[in-house]
Amino acid sequence: MDYIAVHIRLTPFREEWAEIVEAEIADLGFDSFTVEEPFLNAYIPKEQFSEPMLKTLLSAFDSAEFQVSHTVELVKEQNWNAVWESSFEPVVVGDEVTVKAVYHKDLPKTRYNIVIDPQMSFGSGHHQTTSMIIEQLLEDRKALKGKAVLDMGTGTGILAILAAKLGAAAPVHAVDIDPRCVLSAKANARRNRVPHKIITVLGDASVLIRGQYDWILANINRNILLSDMETYVRALKPQGGRILLSGFYTADIPLLLEKAASLGLHEVSRRSRDDWALLVLEK
Repeated sequence: MDYIAVHIRLTPFREEWAEIVEAEIADLGFDSFTVEEPFLNAYIPKEQFSEPMLKTLLSAFDSAEFQVSHTVELVKEQNWNAVWESSFEPVVVGDEVTVKAVYHKDLPKTRYNIVIDPQMSFGSGHHQTTSMIIEQLLEDRKALKGKAVLDMGTGTGILAILAAKLGAAAPVHAVDIDPRCVLSAKANARRNRVPHKIITVLGDASVLIRGQYDWILANINRNILLSDMETYVRALKPQGGRILLSGFYTADIPLLLEKAASLGLHEVSRRSRDDWALLVLEK
């Protein structure tokens, strides 16, 4: 099947704005998206593509805080996952964690190995926010042991799998709004021999139950974090609950801390890498 690749430039670029554009055009039939700053790349089967409809939807951003422009490219038929997988590189965090695909061989030995089937846009561990949360979990592994953990927006399930391997209380709960991510996370849990230690659920923050978790990992984006933080706080156990927030820029930290303080959370620590941020908050 031939595909159309639409390259949408955002000026200035912010990841949450790319997500807004993605949500606006998703119903046109696009079946995958990638982000390569300053572009949101959208892929759609050629016979389903309507450039007039795309232009109409993109015109809604003419008065937004950012501007959009786009180019269209015809991409001849190929095995998309095979192409993407061929460029997937393993992720090694110090001598502690390796995230790799099943076909990676002869890698340095680390204490924890996570084997995934890399799927386009589901999360591979390469993003700065994921690697920062991995580092934080490793640093706090003693405190994590035996804790009830939620991985919100689990993607391929990397963080849930690592939490399970680090000794979090079983089952770790993994939640995602994308059915494909849920299937991917379940398959990867089996692949890493921890399916009995992880429950994967399709849904958003509305599925959370009050007072259920000691730790919540939420690697999503600023707007969803701001919208759902109150629900996360309600889902924490009454004493000493901890939330790891990432998926936003360092410039967004004051806004998130203001919201956190209004909900009775205080900052424990923070990390940053390439303008991306991680906040560790406690109840």
